[in-house]
Amino acid sequence: MDIQKLRLFATACLLGSALAVCADDACVVVRPNNTGEALINPGMGWVCFHYSNRLWAYGSRLRPGDTLDWFPGASVVYFRLPWCYLEPEEGKFRWDLIDSYAASWIAQGKRIALRVTACENRFRYATPEWVQKAGAKGLDYRFSTIGKPAEEMLWEPDYLDPVFLKKLDGFLAAMAKRYNGNPSVAFIDIGTFGMWGEGHTGGTSKLSQEETDKRVKVQVDLYKKHFPDTLLCISDDVAGGSRPGNSFPSTDYAFSKGVTFRDDSILVQKAPKQWYHAGVAQTFWPTLPVILEHEHYGLSKERNAWDPALLLESVEQHHASYMSIHWWPDKFLKENRDVVNRINRRLGYRLELREAAFPREVRVGEPFTVNTSWANVGVAPCYAGGSLAFTLKNRDGKIVWLSVDETFDARSLPVAPTGQARVVSHPSACTVGIVTPIPVINDGVVKHLKQTGDYPFSANVPTIKPGTYGLYVSVGKRDGSPVIALPLPNGDKARRYKIGEIKVIGTK
Repeated sequence: MDIQKLRLFATACLLGSALAVCADDACVVVRPNNTGEALINPGMGWVCFHYSNRLWAYGSRLRPGDTLDWFPGASVVYFRLPWCYLEPEEGKFRWDLIDSYAASWIAQGKRIALRVTACENRFRYATPEWVQKAGAKGLDYRFSTIGKPAEEMLWEPDYLDPVFLKKLDGFLAAMAKRYNGNPSVAFIDIGTFGMWGEGHTGGTSKLSQEETDKRVKVQVDLYKKHFPDTLLCISDDVAGGSRPGNSFPSTDYAFSKGVTFRDDSILVQKAPKQWYHAGVAQTFWPTLPVILEHEHYGLSKERNAWDPALLLESVEQHHASYMSIHWWPDKFLKENRDVVNRINRRLGYRLELREAAFPREVRVGEPFTVNTSWANVGVAPCYAGGSLAFTLKNRDGKIVWLSVDETFDARSLPVAPTGQARVVSHPSACTVGIVTPIPVINDGVVKHLKQTGDYPFSANVPTIKPGTYGLYVSVGKRDGSPVIALPLPNGDKARRYKIGEIKVIGTK
């Protein structure tokens, strides 16, 4: 083996890759090793319940600024709050209840999610009392939980009452000024209907399914009015918490409006009733990210309903992009680390570069091809898509050239069962630099430039200097800005990954 090949082999070892030389010895083929690490990517990940209807659960034990970087794949912090906390007086808002904890997550490049509820079993007025005093009609009721008798009298609004809808409209308008189209928001639940925002009225107004469907439609339309640029989702329980089926009027209407679906019934009960609506998810997941919420972990364990294998299976069956951390996150991770790691290898999308072939040497201004092979080994599409970019960096790690292939779209990579991912090959046409003729200038200026040495006296002026550069791959925006983390070694901390080196030579 000659010196050049030894250098190439050493480079491959450093990159954690297997390298083969093409038969004509003119190109390099790299087959990167998958790092297996959990990835923080847009549109997917574990969702930490900071508030779960009450303020003490489950973020109260976290240190200030803790963004769960120690929890593999934790990408979203979730705030589920009664309306009464956020607008205790009409027109006076307590957004600081969210902002105080959201700020650290956003600073880390992570996102937030929200649900505001209008009916709770812990608050007489989850809908603020001032709404009732303004004339909104509603229902007094008692709500008993397992092992606890109903004591306090609670109040549920009439969800079609014009006063209630007017006041809710005003609240959502204020909320939308902050959060509609906000890139830091992963999703917002349509949560101001039914107990806990899940559409349950069996313990309150006992609405028929037809009456429920009518109110869900009103809620969907109201949220779409205020949040046209934000991913909205609705609970599967609006169709009936334990009502089996694959298609229901409420969820079908939500889907028709671009609202996605969350299954809030995961492992609430023991198998074979571990969930009810995986069939509904089949309508949503091909185009919209599905969200899963498992039962409060401790309560699920008490009922002997918790099963890590079924938790993983729920991701598979629903083609889920988000999974909840519905308990104290440190305790949950300690007792479920193995399934967390297994879920991280399937949850959402996971783009693997299986192979890259590129020339050893390219000439300034002349086109060449980089051939890559990709697979999505996750359960869901990369909904936002992404273009492929190849970046050249010098020895100082500075970018000297960037080539973007907009014909590649990560969204097109197909989804398949575990171990059956389909590998898709793609050729990318690239050009490094351009050669421009020397400008025409008068003899006096030429003489001056010759004396100062500032003039490149050659037939052409290249826009990139000849030399050897690191070749990096990334997936992201059309302008080449990286967005998607890949399970590759040798990242530059900006989601570009070194896959080899290319020598750039000058013009002939």
